[in-house]
Amino acid sequence: MQRPAAGPREAGAGAAAPVRVGILGLGTVGCGTVNVLLRNAQEITRRAGRRIEIVQASARDIGKKRACPTSGIALVPDAESVVRNPDIDVIVELIGGLDPARALVLEAIGQGKHVVTANKALIALHGNEIFRAAQERGVMVAFEAAVAGGIPIIKAIREGLTANRIEWLAGIINGTSNFILSEMREKGADFADVLREAQRLGYAEADPTFDVEGVDAAHKLTILAAIAFGIPLKFRDAYVEGISRVTRLDVSYAEELGYRLKLLGIARRTESGVELRVHPTLIPRRRLIANVEGAMNAVLVKGDAVGPTLFYGAGAGSEPTASAVVADLVDVVRTLTTDPTNRVPHLAFQPDALEDLSILAMEEVRTSYYLRMHAEDRPGVLADVTRILADLQISIEAILQKEPAEGESVVPIIILTHRVVERSMNAAIARIESLGPIQGRVTRIRLEHLHADWH
Repeated sequence: MQRPAAGPREAGAGAAAPVRVGILGLGTVGCGTVNVLLRNAQEITRRAGRRIEIVQASARDIGKKRACPTSGIALVPDAESVVRNPDIDVIVELIGGLDPARALVLEAIGQGKHVVTANKALIALHGNEIFRAAQERGVMVAFEAAVAGGIPIIKAIREGLTANRIEWLAGIINGTSNFILSEMREKGADFADVLREAQRLGYAEADPTFDVEGVDAAHKLTILAAIAFGIPLKFRDAYVEGISRVTRLDVSYAEELGYRLKLLGIARRTESGVELRVHPTLIPRRRLIANVEGAMNAVLVKGDAVGPTLFYGAGAGSEPTASAVVADLVDVVRTLTTDPTNRVPHLAFQPDALEDLSILAMEEVRTSYYLRMHAEDRPGVLADVTRILADLQISIEAILQKEPAEGESVVPIIILTHRVVERSMNAAIARIESLGPIQGRVTRIRLEHLHADWH
């Protein structure tokens, strides 16, 4: 049974009636949402103008003991029955993943229900389709909780910075990777050891691939870039590189040179297109974002009018994420009687005004570099390396050459370069690795100074 986008509870004489919500998935974030809504019910009602009631929720095991009260909530094992319940106004999707989340969200939209979701993968990969369907049906899809947990970064870019032309943004948007890199630096530990500790503490999943290989951060960056620049969601065009190959030596050398190593998501508007990239990055230690430690998140946004702004907070967790979910629910409640054409657009820009800018190939990106190589300790090797860099017009910012360990004939050489197009650096690394005295592969980590005037 289909229902219109605005029912009798949403207008006219019944406007004071509560807004009825169905939750798909009553796990960590679902229970956090229940707890926040109950604890702050009076304050939330004062802000929204109407009460928000969770009346039904789906869960795989409805008999499981939960971290939230469920009295008054009808628990069902079938998520589709929640979506099809004609008495529910808003669906909160907290299942995660792509299937069945995509089908359930599209069905909810087809039923004329508004949707709130924390599902970054769903939005990054299928958001264009979902927003199109929502626009046609006249309903809202809110997704603040999909990026950076409790930090209201989507609302900040979409509404608070709407007067600005956003020039670039750079974010620590995966808490697991940031925790691992922080621990590697503080304890001088190897990646594998810190990953095991992160799994023991619950910061990393049993299969940590999405976190440590940068996929999770790329989902979030895709969403931020679309909102910042008014472009369609383009996850498949993003460059993605994780931290699994970062060594404690690189973390230590970066610190010695005055930098911190972070997994950054970077989106930047250039004359040639948009940079959309996730990779380990050296940042000057004096930058505030370089000092974001543990599982915390931070996003640095540069607008032409406001300059650089930094947003910092918990990127995950039950109640931080629930904070964003409930904020989205309040937004939905406030706009239930609003003409759909006058609502805040899903991707900040009016749907017919999105600009399909191209995403730059990684080899076209300009950045600085940290290079680490191991060379035989003999005269002329460093001169050969610097000659290769000079031939390709790559200028050097700093060189650090370590003494060989006792009894060893191989020395580590660390070079910091000024900005250069990646294609040239690829050619330089290939030529350096072909030198006889160079042992093994050259380690390359990108470096960004994140200046306010970065263009």
